Amino acid sequence: MTTIDSTTIQRLRGYRLVVVSDRVSRVVDGSGRVIGHVARAGDGDDARFRARRFRATSGGFVDLGGFWHLEDAVAALHDSR
Repeated sequence: MTTIDSTTIQRLRGYRLVVVSDRVSRVVDGSGRVIGHVARAGDGDDARFRARRFRATSGGFVDLGGFWHLEDAVAALHDSR
């Protein structure tokens, strides 16, 4: 399990990343609620992060976009609440 870096903006510090596979992490808020998944594509400097939020009304995940930084993908999940 990974915690968002302490140098990250305040609103994201309570989130944790729980590894689901070698490329996907579940994003969990401070109360233990899963808010979505972040999937990594590529490695090193070419890595991109895709944020996906689960929506029960749509019956699956909604793609929020691709980001160059993990923190940006988590911020997109946070802002989509």
